[in-house]
Amino acid sequence: MNLASPVETAEISDADLDNVSGGLVLGGSGSLFLQTPLATVGADLTAVASTEGLVAGAGVNAAL
Repeated sequence: MNLASPVETAEISDADLDNVSGGLVLGGSGSLFLQTPLATVGADLTAVASTEGLVAGAGVNAAL
């Protein structure tokens, strides 16, 4: 019977882990919500930057 584990483990530093996982990420988001007697309006903005690139998104919704 073979009792050896088929998976090996290794120590990895934080810096090495950042390189494996895509590096450090900077992101932010914001929202605006305005309600009046005539309508309700909302807007969202999101941006994320990493060593892989930049992703940004925006959304607007209104209810009359």
